[in-house]
Amino acid sequence: MSPCSETMRYLGIDFGLKRVGLALTDPSGTMAFPYKTLHRTTRRQFFEDLLAVMDQEKVEGVVLGLPLDLEGRETETTRQVINFKNSLARRTDLPIYLVNEALSSFEAEQTLTSTGMKKKKQKPVLDQMAAIIILESFLASR
Repeated sequence: MSPCSETMRYLGIDFGLKRVGLALTDPSGTMAFPYKTLHRTTRRQFFEDLLAVMDQEKVEGVVLGLPLDLEGRETETTRQVINFKNSLARRTDLPIYLVNEALSSFEAEQTLTSTGMKKKKQKPVLDQMAAIIILESFLASR
């Protein structure tokens, strides 16, 4: 693969009102890894922190989990994510992709439990694992 191929570095986001899980692809844009969890304090600080990550890691696209219910319908949380997407779009020119994240948090918890990690230790990394699942779903669909 030549260095001019169409690979991009993506940031996966599992959005929550208290915690936001982040995952990054490798520079070739093919594998997803946990990055960090942002704890939301003020709106201004949250966006400063998020944009700093995007800049520091040279992100070229954002993949945001869209929580739909099991029938594919919007929920109150879906609307909160869309509002977040619109706020982020006003702050960056990067493309923002929405991926149905139904059951990503459940799947993340199952994955961590299957590794033998106790529930108490899962909380700090659960959102990052959900962001990985969102990002991997996006990568698989390309």
